[in-house]
Amino acid sequence: MPKMKTNRLAYKKLKVSASGKVRRARAGKSHNTGKKSSKRVRQMRRRVQVNAANLRAVRGLLPWSGAHS
Repeated sequence: MPKMKTNRLAYKKLKVSASGKVRRARAGKSHNTGKKSSKRVRQMRRRVQVNAANLRAVRGLLPWSGAHS
């Protein structure tokens, strides 16, 4: 059996909480923040939970994270 490869990009962009929930950063924060309201930019700092529709695919990218439980 070959070794299972981990997706390094996924490990850098996604975090798994202690309860097993997968968290991601919000989109739209990296540029053009001057035209976005302060409230909008501030709210984009927070991490949000990965949508249930994408959870199975995301957990496949994180085989050793403990997100499979």
